[in-house]
Amino acid sequence: MELNIDLEKEKKEILASYRALLRVAKYSKSSEDKKQIRKAFDVALEAHKDMRRKSGEPYIYHPIAVARIVAEEIGLGTTAIIAALLHDTVEDTDITLSDVEHLFGKKVCQIIDGLTKISDIFDHTASIQAENFKKMLLTLSDDVRVILIKLADRLHNMRTLESMRRDKQLKIASETQYMYAPLAHRLGLYSIKSELEDLALKYTEPEQYEEIVQKLKKGQAVRTRFINRFKLPIVRSLDREGFKYSIKSRPKSISSIWNKIYKKNIPFEEIYDLFAIRIILDTPPEKEKADCWKVYSIVTDFYQPNPDRIRDWISTPKANGYESLHTTVMSPTGKWVEVQIRTERMDEIAEMGYAAHWKYKDKQEGESKLDVWLARIREMLETNNAAAIDFIDDFKLNLFSDEIFVFTPNGDLKTLPSGATALDFAFEIHSQVGQSCIGAKVNQRLVPLSHSLKSGDQIEIITSKKQRPKEDWLNYVVTAKAKSKIKSALKEEQKKIAGLGKEMVQRRFKNIGAEFNSKNVSVLERFYGYKAATDLYHDIAKGKISLKKFKDFVIDSGEISFPKEEEEIIQNTDPGPKSSSPIPKDTLIIGEDEMDVPYKLAQCCNPIPGDDVFAFVTINDGIKIHRNKCPNAVQLRSNFAYRVIKATWQSQKEKEFVAEVIFKGIDDLGLVHNITQTISADLNVNMKAISFESNDGVFDGRVSVYVYDTDHLNNLMSKLRNVEGVLTVSRGEAYSKDA
Repeated sequence: MELNIDLEKEKKEILASYRALLRVAKYSKSSEDKKQIRKAFDVALEAHKDMRRKSGEPYIYHPIAVARIVAEEIGLGTTAIIAALLHDTVEDTDITLSDVEHLFGKKVCQIIDGLTKISDIFDHTASIQAENFKKMLLTLSDDVRVILIKLADRLHNMRTLESMRRDKQLKIASETQYMYAPLAHRLGLYSIKSELEDLALKYTEPEQYEEIVQKLKKGQAVRTRFINRFKLPIVRSLDREGFKYSIKSRPKSISSIWNKIYKKNIPFEEIYDLFAIRIILDTPPEKEKADCWKVYSIVTDFYQPNPDRIRDWISTPKANGYESLHTTVMSPTGKWVEVQIRTERMDEIAEMGYAAHWKYKDKQEGESKLDVWLARIREMLETNNAAAIDFIDDFKLNLFSDEIFVFTPNGDLKTLPSGATALDFAFEIHSQVGQSCIGAKVNQRLVPLSHSLKSGDQIEIITSKKQRPKEDWLNYVVTAKAKSKIKSALKEEQKKIAGLGKEMVQRRFKNIGAEFNSKNVSVLERFYGYKAATDLYHDIAKGKISLKKFKDFVIDSGEISFPKEEEEIIQNTDPGPKSSSPIPKDTLIIGEDEMDVPYKLAQCCNPIPGDDVFAFVTINDGIKIHRNKCPNAVQLRSNFAYRVIKATWQSQKEKEFVAEVIFKGIDDLGLVHNITQTISADLNVNMKAISFESNDGVFDGRVSVYVYDTDHLNNLMSKLRNVEGVLTVSRGEAYSKDA
């Protein structure tokens, strides 16, 4: 079917979009800037002229939209706008990097090259993905604009995700949650980070997302009246004191509300910080700190502050440059309200992250926090030889973490993630100090390596030349740097020990007249139940495996084989691959071709008919079915998208599935009887297991039941909610790793 497209109308709309871009490009006002942007627009328009997006609109709308985000929401200048307009040309059109360099110079060419290298960061295989991720970070440490444009590109893709297929939506939304939102957070782009998380939630949890949106809309008028009453006395005082200021109210992001409702089990009505009041001062740099504390004093004259909820990020800014003074105060109606106090400079940095930092960088002394963070990334990349996914998980550890501020014996300030230990601090000083650390003194008191640090602690590290990193150290550290250094050191140590074990095997083979070759080593691996020779050699050297049984092997022309009775035992007892659950038949159609193939149900989320599910091709265990809400779904779709297959249930009532139901309530005589009566007698549902725990008049219960599908389960949960004394009923999740 051909679309009736009004080309003249489209041309006018494209030109209008371009003019709107120029209007918001506040750092590109010179005639030379405008000339260069126009040239980039013309090149992109010509290069993409025959291309359309999934929605049917001309492709050029996408680069213009990305350039607009870069200019308006991140606050970058001409070079970044040009790179954003051209960001897809080298990959998708006939234009080459040398063309870009010839037309726009070396810097634009470098940024486009960086964007092209990381364009398929989450595609193909896990190892390629990790390599591309490393490339992205290396490019990021050369020019941070590469990742800022990439984030703008992802934000526009998320804003226009409606036209994609459901499986594509889930894949892109999962990637966004997994990597892009944390990167936006780390670079200080809070509004972009929140929007990315909200849009990802819109596609991964559409029903819950819509429910929260409707509840927020419903309460909007009440909240507006409340805010106006709350800020009235503050406004009068600020006017009397002669402050120049503005006051905004910021609603809490939908994803953070969802986290509280579904992860912390707090009802929507009980979330007290649905919004925050932000007071933004227009004040000179030398008076910023004093004026912010004066405003804090005015706010707390009217409203009682919560002493546990004050955050001073003006004296010690976050590692990504965020500065603000936060307090939570009690309103006259008994509601807690978060108040944020900052200056216009601080607000610009909070909204636009490091893009705004560059504007103020010349006025700052010493090394920028961004430079320090990028230097850490580079160090991690140069020393990290871990598996692809390990590297990404370790890196992610420090993207979202809150921070503490601690001191060296000389009084130097160090920033660490919340929960960091004395051992993390040792590795922060230097990797050699970490590897030889035997203990620490915190505030002059001797503490173990696993001691958790608090803001304000002063730490002295005690070392020994004889110390070597140990396996359990990985349980003591939270920073990516420490984890990566410990893993590298352990691997080196393991290689040395494995080398000794290999020599022991070689000598024993020689003694019994066997050849030392891969075939004989494979027999040995199978005999002792190892998948890799290195692990086998390591355990032989450590004395975990005895070589005394070598004399029982059958040797024929230098080749070894199992003793006959051992072979029979292995054949009779080998259970084969472990199944996560029985293989049901005729319950799912898998893939685009609607195949009927064997599969297993993943134990990490226990899907049942009616659940929104996907199929995942494992390496050793066939196809496993996961719920889209599985705790591992985001990671699986992000890291292994090429192994995810569409799956949908057929309607069937022949097979029962195990589902877990969790309930809480007020402990009462006969309550257990009423619950079991409802389940087994009233609904004829069979129970697999049931447990109750009572504590100070409140009970927690779990029951595993056999159900046919989600309708059957929802009916049961609805009946349980009507049992007197039961307050909440929810479906259980098993948070074990299962891929």
